[in-house]
Amino acid sequence: MKMCMKNWAVICFFLFTSSSVIAQVEGWSAFAKTKFETKYNQTAAEYFLMPNFPDDLKALIGKEVSLEGYYMPIDVDGNAYIILSKFPYSQCFFCGGAGPETIAEVTFKVKPSFKFEADQFIRVKGKVKLNETDLEHGNFLVVDAVLVEK
Repeated sequence: MKMCMKNWAVICFFLFTSSSVIAQVEGWSAFAKTKFETKYNQTAAEYFLMPNFPDDLKALIGKEVSLEGYYMPIDVDGNAYIILSKFPYSQCFFCGGAGPETIAEVTFKVKPSFKFEADQFIRVKGKVKLNETDLEHGNFLVVDAVLVEK
């Protein structure tokens, strides 16, 4: 009887934790499925990498994702959002040659009351929003975000 109860507890634990993992989407792996194509923008008179979001990523619009990464000390007017990178500053999209799928704009539901440090590792959860055309913003946005861990 003790062995049966022990096995039941293990099975329940496995079912509970695996369903939690399935329900929680990890943003970087979802973003990595995006293909980029170089296109000329006449307004800016420059070439840009433009995203072609896959259908399974589009299906995540408005759904919650989690991201963990490094705070990028990029100056944003009015501190409306922060930039989170999958990689530290020395390896990020801006300086180290990583792709645009490795950065996200994070807009908090309630702005944290402290200042992040460069390369500070943080975890956030928020809703996915995608940007295909606005050159003033990144392609991957996490809105209504909350800080999970700093």
